[in-house]
Amino acid sequence: MSWLLDLYETYKANLGRVGVKEKRFIDREQQKFIGYTLLPISHTTQTAHIEVRVTESGDFHSAEIIDKNDANTLIPCTEDSASRAGSKVAPYPLHDKLSYVAGDYTGYGGEVKKEDPFRAYIEQLADWAGSPYAHENVKSIYTYLKKGRLIEDLVADRKLAVDEQGHLIGKWDKKYTLLYEEKPAIFSYLAGEQSDSFIRFTVHSTRRAMKKTWDDPEMYESFVQYYNHKLGGEKLCYVTGEIMPGTSKHANKIRNPADKAKLISANDKTGFTFRGRYSDSEEVASISYEVSQKAHNALKWLIHRQGKIIDQRVFLVWSNGDDLDVVPPENDTYTFNPGVATTLAQGKSFTNDLLAEELSKALDGYKNKYADSKAKVSLLMLDSATTGRMAVLYYRHMAQQDYFERLVEWHSTCVWLHRYQKNHQGEYVIFYGAPATRDIAFAAYGSKAGDKVIKGLMERMLPTIIDGRHIPIDIVRSAFQRASNPVSMEKWEWEKTLSITCALINYGLIQKKEGYEVALDKENQDRDYLFGRLLAVADVLERRALGNEENRASNAIRYMNSFAQHPARTWTTIQASLQPYQSRLGAKGYYLSGLIDEIASKFKFEDFNNKPLSGKYLLGFYSQRHDLFQKKEKSDLIGIDTVEQSNKEEM
Repeated sequence: MSWLLDLYETYKANLGRVGVKEKRFIDREQQKFIGYTLLPISHTTQTAHIEVRVTESGDFHSAEIIDKNDANTLIPCTEDSASRAGSKVAPYPLHDKLSYVAGDYTGYGGEVKKEDPFRAYIEQLADWAGSPYAHENVKSIYTYLKKGRLIEDLVADRKLAVDEQGHLIGKWDKKYTLLYEEKPAIFSYLAGEQSDSFIRFTVHSTRRAMKKTWDDPEMYESFVQYYNHKLGGEKLCYVTGEIMPGTSKHANKIRNPADKAKLISANDKTGFTFRGRYSDSEEVASISYEVSQKAHNALKWLIHRQGKIIDQRVFLVWSNGDDLDVVPPENDTYTFNPGVATTLAQGKSFTNDLLAEELSKALDGYKNKYADSKAKVSLLMLDSATTGRMAVLYYRHMAQQDYFERLVEWHSTCVWLHRYQKNHQGEYVIFYGAPATRDIAFAAYGSKAGDKVIKGLMERMLPTIIDGRHIPIDIVRSAFQRASNPVSMEKWEWEKTLSITCALINYGLIQKKEGYEVALDKENQDRDYLFGRLLAVADVLERRALGNEENRASNAIRYMNSFAQHPARTWTTIQASLQPYQSRLGAKGYYLSGLIDEIASKFKFEDFNNKPLSGKYLLGFYSQRHDLFQKKEKSDLIGIDTVEQSNKEEM
């Protein structure tokens, strides 16, 4: 129950945001955003189609079809109406579908099966309007609706359309063009029939400025007080330990307005999943109505505000301190801190200790802000196996200081030099640090990996990032195999896969106290590392001989997959293929040819065999190639310079 308590406390800490409309930009350049709000308790959201305005005296004033951008409406709800489904009659207290709010619904061809929806609706509204908690707007709306002429007024105002018999038209058909010159606007906003129209009400006044009923805090409070008075059955709340009115019906619409999956549900009356243990679901655990409402509303708000949803799986991290925003664990180091990641990448050496120190400095603002508080960080992962059931797949709750320390640990251990990230100008940048979990998925399973694959990998990587566990071996193995097979993908994808794989492999080695640096280790005599260096020199030598004449993979790259499996045998083939390119380079190739001999001399006789290579060979390959590229940038005539220096020494 601790995740519910965390959400409940988050709601209480943000009471000032209840009912406040907020935006989250999806694309700032295109001004695309989603709107959301922290819902008051006993309230939910619905997409409305028609707005009806009534006068203070309870007469029809006007109506309009609602634009889709303004259709999301905050409405009061009861336990029953929030979870109604199928043919169940459970009216919302104020705003609802046409079949509920229109007293003349059957007179215009509407069908009522068993219970009359309007009777249930108007009786419930009358009870609210007659209570001591009723707002004046509620009384005005009730006075109008009890007259039972809503559809008549909407038809007269040309907001609803009827056929020759005076019945509501279901779906629009061309045959109705004889009755209407233009297609009524309502049909452009409805997916179903006119009877499915959701109506919201407000009050028009000429005497004073009045807020819309769905944006008025006084209206929220009016229903909350009224409904709290109706609640009964006080029980022990297993979340707070207090005696409070309980509930067995909990909220849905957690991820979006159409989401029917619930986190808490026990309405199985046929399969009896609790049979043999309990005679009633409430014997398992009881949760108070207030806690359930506030916790679920806080969860919805946080998901819209800062959650990440991939294939309906929710990844959410938040703080219960003064600032809800927390650095998410799935981002790469460049996104986490661009300045640190790119500054280190420009240096001659790359040290994990220096990166950890700089990242810690970057987080000093957070650390100092919460140094004397009890701020906590919560991580929550949700997903649903069916349309009606949702589960908590992962949950961690820790001190904010601990969370930052583990984040720094991850970003300073699973590190390598990367060249695939872009800045705000769309230019590629080089950064030193950890890759994002989404990019790890692409490295392990290809750039066409679907959302199901990505969300599965992100779930498995969270314990690694947050708890310091080993990276699942199958992920590392898959990335290693793809990085060893460059001809199976485009060059840019392989370069990205290579650097990410190096980061994953190096993370495992660091955990074993064997970590490597990006800078070339010329004294390293590890067999796999040396084989990787040989392959890199062969690749660079052939590439320089070809120049810009041919844009094809070198023999070293083409044989890379075979080289990883049978290094000694494959190296013989690669070395033989280098002879024409060594001749073409002439004096310019002396340095690289000599480097091959130098690396080969470091092998122990028994190590030069066909035993398959480990991931260390990729680290040696990357570091050696990076070292040669660095030298190339300093001088395009490095081979000639070396020869000239050698000649001077001989003289």
